[in-house]
Amino acid sequence: MDRERALEQWHTLVRTYRELGHTVELLEPVPGLPDMVFAANGALVLDGKVLGSRFRAAQRQPEAAEFTRWFKENGFPVVEPEDVCEGEGDLVPVGGDILAGYGFRTSTGAHIAAQEYFGSAVISLRLVDPLFYHLDTALFALDDTTIAYYPEAFSPGSRAALRRRYPDAVIATRADAMAFGLNSVSDGHHVLISPGATGLIDRLTERGYTPVPVDTSELLKAGGGIKCCTQEIRHP
Repeated sequence: MDRERALEQWHTLVRTYRELGHTVELLEPVPGLPDMVFAANGALVLDGKVLGSRFRAAQRQPEAAEFTRWFKENGFPVVEPEDVCEGEGDLVPVGGDILAGYGFRTSTGAHIAAQEYFGSAVISLRLVDPLFYHLDTALFALDDTTIAYYPEAFSPGSRAALRRRYPDAVIATRADAMAFGLNSVSDGHHVLISPGATGLIDRLTERGYTPVPVDTSELLKAGGGIKCCTQEIRHP
């Protein structure tokens, strides 16, 4: 990885959010914890309440305390999960519900914890392709009623559940998914997306969204893209 190029891409991502009118808060990096840049995994924030993280990989486990400390210092109530829970990597709010991935990282016990804490319906979805190890590599919310996803990343039962629940979903090809096109962030209008996901960009445009390509290809060498670098703070 070219560290200078990765940092430049990260700064571009931050600048793009701010140019679109969003507020960006920054968490100071901690030496020895390089994956903190993938802030999405640090928590899930809904209605101003925080469900913290408990990482599966030993290298990332110390990150949980750093994210929890930041949220507490900034006045957020935090519950720390007892089971493996990798934040927005596997917990994706859509409207009043939470789509929750399992199979590689987050445990189903964390799904139960999320439902009990937030009082939201949690729909568990099984990931079956190790290339799509977090839910946020295979699916993202476009707005409160619409998602985009790559069906083959999911088990047959999970695919069927998604088809029934989101009949108007935007379907991504494998090429777009492999380009990390589903590791995107939408504010309901603008969609920050990998420039390599050309087919998905076209489909989103056809559906009335405004794709905003942001290159994070250097960060992708460490396994993360736009959404991985973005922790969304949802206030009441």
